[in-house]
Amino acid sequence: MTRTIRLTLGYEGTRFSGWQVQPGQATVQGTLAEAIRAVSGEEIMPRGSSRTDAGVHAMGQVVSFETTAPHEARTWVRALNALLPSDITVIDGEEAAPGFDPVWGAVSKVYRYRIHDAPWRPVLSRHLVWRWKTRLDLDAMAAAAAALVGEHDFTSFETTPSTRLSKVRTIHRLDVFRRRGGDDLPDGEVWAEVEGNGFLHNMVRIIVGSLVMVGCGRRGPDWMADVLAARHRPAAGPTAPPQGLVLVSIAIDPARTRPAPSSDSSSLSAP
Repeated sequence: MTRTIRLTLGYEGTRFSGWQVQPGQATVQGTLAEAIRAVSGEEIMPRGSSRTDAGVHAMGQVVSFETTAPHEARTWVRALNALLPSDITVIDGEEAAPGFDPVWGAVSKVYRYRIHDAPWRPVLSRHLVWRWKTRLDLDAMAAAAAALVGEHDFTSFETTPSTRLSKVRTIHRLDVFRRRGGDDLPDGEVWAEVEGNGFLHNMVRIIVGSLVMVGCGRRGPDWMADVLAARHRPAAGPTAPPQGLVLVSIAIDPARTRPAPSSDSSSLSAP
């Protein structure tokens, strides 16, 4: 009997070439597949809800795979955690309904980006933040971020070239605020946290790069609305580096299934 196992995965992406398996590269998907094979002897490629890029981290990646092994989900969690390297962990696991698909079941995702703008360099958190050497204007960044909330065409915030048919996405919230830094320093970091129904390639990192242009005074807060309206990648700011980005959580509707092949499959792409 085939069973579908659903896992919630966390990982530090520093040494990985992203989620998706690539020949000759260390990837999260490939490493998890090796651990599954060691447990059950099966050649299984697990399916992840978000295809995170090289250097990007996760606290709530949702993964599924089908297996004929008799192990219960909790047994899979213990066995995989015993085999996975220290920079990947299985946080939770359960048996899902047959045909469960974590890509098409995703209805929203939350990403967080961390920027370290204190006068000193980060030490303990240096692999988890974007180091910015001057203090950022939080109020200006928050004002600029407000222009992006809602349903919009986000062409300006996607890496080109792109094969996605639709560039329309909905951002439910985009919060910019200060937090204690990873080195336990008060107000040492600016966090941008975004929740949406889906993201274009590098969309979150381009949004953050644009917000930093506002925060450092190179652009005014009203500029963000102009970037959005331009629908042209060069209108936006730079792509922020990957190490500051973490996939926080994914909301899943298990009743949603993969659409027919003729449907536009771009609405739930990873950043």
